[in-house]
Amino acid sequence: MPWIDPRSSIRKSLLTLLLPAAIALMVAAWIVHGLLLERMARGFVEDRLQDEVAFLEHQLRQSGPDEIRDIAAGDYFEEVFHHAFALQIGEQVHSSPELWTAALQPLLAEARSGFVHETRTGTAAAIADFLAYRKALILNGEPVVIVVAEDLTTLHHSQQELHIWTAVVSGILLVLLLLAIWQAIRLSLRSVGRLQQGLTSLQAGASHRLDVNAPAEFQPLIRQLNQLLDTLDQRLTRSRDALANLSHSVKTPVSAIRQVLEDDTRALDPQMRQHLAQRLSDIDRQLESELRRSRFAGPQAGKAAQPVSQARDLLWMLGRLYPDKNFELDTGLAPETRWPVEEHDLNEILGNLLDNAGKWAKRSAVVVLTEAGGQLMITVEDDGAGVNQEALPDLGTRGVRLDQQTPGHGLGLAIVREITERYGGTLTFSTSPHGGLRAMASFPGIDRGEKQ
Repeated sequence: MPWIDPRSSIRKSLLTLLLPAAIALMVAAWIVHGLLLERMARGFVEDRLQDEVAFLEHQLRQSGPDEIRDIAAGDYFEEVFHHAFALQIGEQVHSSPELWTAALQPLLAEARSGFVHETRTGTAAAIADFLAYRKALILNGEPVVIVVAEDLTTLHHSQQELHIWTAVVSGILLVLLLLAIWQAIRLSLRSVGRLQQGLTSLQAGASHRLDVNAPAEFQPLIRQLNQLLDTLDQRLTRSRDALANLSHSVKTPVSAIRQVLEDDTRALDPQMRQHLAQRLSDIDRQLESELRRSRFAGPQAGKAAQPVSQARDLLWMLGRLYPDKNFELDTGLAPETRWPVEEHDLNEILGNLLDNAGKWAKRSAVVVLTEAGGQLMITVEDDGAGVNQEALPDLGTRGVRLDQQTPGHGLGLAIVREITERYGGTLTFSTSPHGGLRAMASFPGIDRGEKQ
């Protein structure tokens, strides 16, 4: 809701929403109670009046002319029903009690059946508010009009008293409800306090990961924070390892080259020059490898790539690089499909696999992008000479090249394996049905249900 500041506290936001809502609902329930009470009371009175008129009609039809007048003139009806009534038989009019005569006799003038509700004001009105049921019929050739009425004043007073007590009880329930809401909010937000304490402990170095018994709504946040901490630790470890490897790998060749260059007594013959060039090539390859590894992002929250779009761009580029070979994309994924892989990492995987296939393919190479069983799979096949079954396990091993005749340093497949494993996946090699090499990189995808 726009009128709630998203930066305000959760407790304040919940109270701002729940308290007015609870009050409004309780007031609405009280109003509905009054309306239903009025409707039920009126319906009850109407049913009673109809039943009494029907009973009186039955008694009149079962009686003779003399008995009819006795019923009308006597106190029989009043003793049975304790209601005011007026009865007109021909020209004779009878009513009881006397207090109701002025109110009921005008209703006998109309020979029309139905309910009549009248409200009278002023001190002269003996009966201020009453409901009557009138029925007209023909009995023994004479017109008969029956009117039975009930004073609603006492009923309204009873309804008001009951409605007031309902309001009192509703107010007490509202107070208890507000206290329950406050207590529920306070207990529910304890987990936020524990999370804050966990962050403080993490910042102070007392703990290395968030380990909080938080509700299910906070579990994705805790997992993402722990994953971020793992990523930072991995980056720090990789940076230290890379510097150590680079220092160890470069220090010896640089010292050897420096010794040769500082030796004035020794001439640089072609063999020595070739040896120095090889040493410099090793240094360059090592630098390239470590620099490329330093650019790997690894799994990160909020990082995603579009595999279909990136694969098409790489296929277009490799088609220009290897114009005599055909590169194809086979996928059922939509162009807007996103994978939880950093864009540069996905480019490294696709680029190295396709470049390797382009080097060895005779005529064509195919890349297949699929999602199945919660796994994201990239499969690249070529129709080249392939690799012996015994050598397949060695593919992707750092520093291993199976053919020294093809240009390159043998880093591509090793980089793909390292990136794939960093995402918790695997890189496998097998023989393609086309006779060449099939490389399959597979890594876990996003749990779509949890993400929603």
